[in-house]
Amino acid sequence: MDNQIILSLLVDNVAGVLSRIAGLFSRRAYNIESLTVGETTNPRISRMTIVSRGDEHILMQIMAQLQKQEDVRDIKVLHPDNSVCRELILVKVMADANNRSQIIAIADIFRAKIIDVQKDSLIIELTGNRQKLEAMLVMLGDYKIAELARTGITGLSRGVRDVRYL
Repeated sequence: MDNQIILSLLVDNVAGVLSRIAGLFSRRAYNIESLTVGETTNPRISRMTIVSRGDEHILMQIMAQLQKQEDVRDIKVLHPDNSVCRELILVKVMADANNRSQIIAIADIFRAKIIDVQKDSLIIELTGNRQKLEAMLVMLGDYKIAELARTGITGLSRGVRDVRYL
């Protein structure tokens, strides 16, 4: 049975670290479902959030291989009960005078923002958990989605008891 794992890594902010981490997954034929990377409050450290899937053995292998990487300073598993994870989605929906108000109403239901309006389209921005984003896409199913961009999941553990300052 495949399980999903969300890993939060603190890594050295140096050239090649992303390539080395992605290469580790590629060499071992592990799939990365989602990957986000960004600098932390310390410019020498970046946070990588990696979402992967596999059976218990595969997930243990992923953790073991990541811990061997010299650029990896800390690894946390983000469990749903003690972390906050979000994703951003941008959706360009074809919209004319006839359907624009219905599309805006759907965006309002999800507390999404209309960030661009053109004569023939709208761009909607929504941040939330994966279920919320998928629910909005289902509601937009009757309209033509011209383009879609997703950031991938990013997250932090709740509280400060396991914060590691580097």
